[in-house]
Amino acid sequence: MAITRNEEDRLAAFIRSLDFADEIIIVDSFSTDNTKQIAASFPHVKFVERAFDNFSSQKNFAISLTSNDWIVFFDPDEEITDSLKDEILAVVEDPEANAYFVKRQLYFMGKRIEYSGFQTDWVVRLFHKAFAGYDGNLVHETIKTEGPTAKLKSRLPHHTYKSFDDYTAKLHQYSKLQARMLYEKGKKPGMVHFLWRPWYRFWHQYLIRLGILDGKEGFILAYINAFSVFKRYVNLWLLYRKLD
Repeated sequence: MAITRNEEDRLAAFIRSLDFADEIIIVDSFSTDNTKQIAASFPHVKFVERAFDNFSSQKNFAISLTSNDWIVFFDPDEEITDSLKDEILAVVEDPEANAYFVKRQLYFMGKRIEYSGFQTDWVVRLFHKAFAGYDGNLVHETIKTEGPTAKLKSRLPHHTYKSFDDYTAKLHQYSKLQARMLYEKGKKPGMVHFLWRPWYRFWHQYLIRLGILDGKEGFILAYINAFSVFKRYVNLWLLYRKLD
């Protein structure tokens, strides 16, 4: 299962990597590339189009379409390895928890990122739908679970980088949704948000979270993530001024 938007470059390989699943559901937010045509070339894929409102809503809608209890929910830029498939199948045969975390391994600009805050990137990718669901956050959504959880041993390669423009566009979308969340909570931006928060984000990621050890890629990651924090509060300020 996945949600998509303009994923023609990697969708076919992603669907093939889900060959162990009993059903494959793709919820697409009206892609403008060949995503729909590629999905249609796989007769066992259920492809549904739905206007995107936020990440939690889109993913919870996808879960509502499933007919099985155990769900794997991956992003198309995540690589489902053979060892991870085998581990998932073994776990589902004799589960000891209601949800399972997997540790992602980020690849950015062709480099494996060991630090920069991603050394603790654990995400739920296997869960029983009776005990789990996305938390309602518009972005950076997480699965809230009931009952015991566990961790899988296999790593999950995360190839989030297509191009620099694509990556920054993704962060721009995130910053707009984060601004909307703050706006709905009544948070108002001040100079501390424009100056301190981006500065802190850069140095926290680059030094405290050891991005400096990831070389120039670590510096670039820290810089563009700090800038996305700045854009978050600019977008929040624009919401209060009713401007685009």
